[in-house]
Amino acid sequence: MTRTTARELALRLCFSLSESGEGPEELLETVFDPEYYETLKSEDEIFAEYPDEAQMRYIKRLVAGVGEHSYELDGYIEKYARGWKFARISRTAVAILKTAMYEVMYMSDEVPVGAAVNEAVELAKKYEEPETVPFINGILGSFSREEAAEK
Repeated sequence: MTRTTARELALRLCFSLSESGEGPEELLETVFDPEYYETLKSEDEIFAEYPDEAQMRYIKRLVAGVGEHSYELDGYIEKYARGWKFARISRTAVAILKTAMYEVMYMSDEVPVGAAVNEAVELAKKYEEPETVPFINGILGSFSREEAAEK
C-alpha cells in the first residue's frame, strides 16, 4: 500500500468519525479487524491491500489525531475559510481539510507540509466538485503559511 492510499483510507475514516459518532479507537478496531477488512475488499478497491505495519501506524496516528484535535481543527477551518460559514462547507471538504491540517501541525516530522497540502488537493479533485478544489487549496495554503511558520 502506498502512502497516498494510506492517506486516502485515513481520510475516509476521518469522514466516518464525524458521521458515526464512534471514537477513533473503536472505528480503527472495527475497520482493521482482519475478517471485516476482508469483506471490504469486494466493496471498494481502496481496501484491496491490508496496510503494512508502517502504514498502519501512520493511519492510526492520523485518524486518532484528527479525532482528538477535531475541535481545534474546526477552529482553523473557520479562521481560514474567510467569508464562509463552517456549516456551508461539505463534510467531505472538512474531512480533507482536517486531515491535511493535522499532518501540517502534528506530523511534520513524518510528512512535509507541501506533500500534505498537495495530497489534500489531489484527494479534493477525486471527492469534491471542481469549484471546491481551489477553495481547499486556498485554505490550506494560508493555513500552512501562517500556522506552520508559527510552529
